[in-house]
Amino acid sequence: MSGPPPTPLHLRLKRGNPGKRPLRAEPEPTREPECPEPPPFVTGYAADEWWRVAPELWRLGLLRLTDVMPLATYCTAYRCWRMAEEALARMAEGDNHGLLIKSVSGEARKNPLTKIAADAAADMVRYAAEFGMTPVARSRIAGGWQPPDRRPSKFDGLLA
Repeated sequence: MSGPPPTPLHLRLKRGNPGKRPLRAEPEPTREPECPEPPPFVTGYAADEWWRVAPELWRLGLLRLTDVMPLATYCTAYRCWRMAEEALARMAEGDNHGLLIKSVSGEARKNPLTKIAADAAADMVRYAAEFGMTPVARSRIAGGWQPPDRRPSKFDGLLA
């Protein structure tokens, strides 16, 4: 199948329906009464990131029970990125700022931690976009969103 993936119904509702096409209802996973706990393998820095991000995603209605594993994957990528960056920072106290290491033959070569950190950062951004945690992803869903304490205006509904 080619083309972009279909947009979930809740995002289409938040964006509005400018084409006035009929919207088909989709099965929606149930929402937990409280923010879900992280899986047992999410520990250390990954657990810290979970508790930084998950409550807000849950409050916005973007985190359901079925989304626990993708969010755990994001948190695990965060842990990998942070550990690699900290290891690079410790190595930066040396001569080459941690970016170069000596190979077995004694020649300088690129530190593999730089690739690990870059790959983990790329994974984090990709996973974060799935949850609307990047500026571009937020701009795609912010069109129809209004703060909950905002009073209705006489102009509401004219454009959307």
